[in-house]
Amino acid sequence: MLAREIFSPEHEMLRESARKFFEREVVPHHRAWEKAGVAPREIWKKAGAAGLLCVAMPDDYGGGGADRLAAAVLIEEQARLGLSGPGFSTHSDIVAPYVLNYGTEAQKERWLPAMAQGDAIGAIVLTEPGAGSDLRAIRTTAIRDGDEIVLRGQKTFITNGQCADLLLVAAKPSERAGTRDVTLLLVDAAYSGVSRGRNFEKIGMKAQDTCELFFDDVRMPASCILGEEGRGFPMLTRELAWERLQIAVGAVATSAAALVWTRDYTMNRKAFGTPVSAFQNTRFRLAEIKAEIEIAQVFVDRCLKEVNAETLDPAVAAMAKYWCTELMGRVLDQCLQLHGGYGYMWEYPIARAYADARVHRIYGGSNEIMREIIARTL
Repeated sequence: MLAREIFSPEHEMLRESARKFFEREVVPHHRAWEKAGVAPREIWKKAGAAGLLCVAMPDDYGGGGADRLAAAVLIEEQARLGLSGPGFSTHSDIVAPYVLNYGTEAQKERWLPAMAQGDAIGAIVLTEPGAGSDLRAIRTTAIRDGDEIVLRGQKTFITNGQCADLLLVAAKPSERAGTRDVTLLLVDAAYSGVSRGRNFEKIGMKAQDTCELFFDDVRMPASCILGEEGRGFPMLTRELAWERLQIAVGAVATSAAALVWTRDYTMNRKAFGTPVSAFQNTRFRLAEIKAEIEIAQVFVDRCLKEVNAETLDPAVAAMAKYWCTELMGRVLDQCLQLHGGYGYMWEYPIARAYADARVHRIYGGSNEIMREIIARTL
């Protein structure tokens, strides 16, 4: 890979520390977590103790006091090792920023230090059985009753759903609310009326728990509202650019890892007495993949500079998410093909990465929605 100039020596020190942590504490257990469909709480506490949770959060609340480039480093290292779980980035770089940027001081003090330590796990709870990329279609309600909020509804496909303590829930403030009227709530998963459904058996991302959540007349104090009641949609819009860029970061890192796995495999695998890497077809395919990854990395690094400076345009983030996840799909398909039959075996990282990659074109807003966002700028 070409030299990347966006990272400081401190970022590279974090990268080395994160890589060693993942290799020591996650890789040996990952297959067992894939079979279980969830990673144990113990690994969250270990990550917190190692300073690998909420690294971009101020140290006033127990975070690492770093920037979003540091968060990108952790996403890259987890992706390069082909680790589908645990869902650290959802917790640290999606849920925690909402609390930090829009929460009251009491909300921050209650949740953020615990999240940084791994004592409280966060999940963002948006998707419903009838509402995915179009959040305006959600039907879950959070209706005020005096000094309380009553939450009713069902959510699905929730990452970290089985183990989460803090649920960042999007709901309508009334049954007749407008399409853009959304309230965000910080819901303690221990509240009466909160229940978890089955842990989904997915095609990929098997070490990351994903489930349904049910809210049956959950009563909570109005102090659980994040920001202003009914004003959650602009908050979601502002934060989605960073969420989508995170997906792009992981997609490029996974693609780069697949290139390395495939190069090494084809150098050692022989066909007709000749290393597979010696065939022109193999060399040309890998050359094309390398060029495309380098081009994507330059664009993503530009976006990382902008998100760090808080100047990233949402449409540009949509471009990054769309292009890099589509690229990853092509790269992994071609790399699996070059592995031959072994590429279809779960024991090989290319097989697991191939299965894990497919959802990246769906979550964070489907790529069809990304095209629509981009089209609005024409």
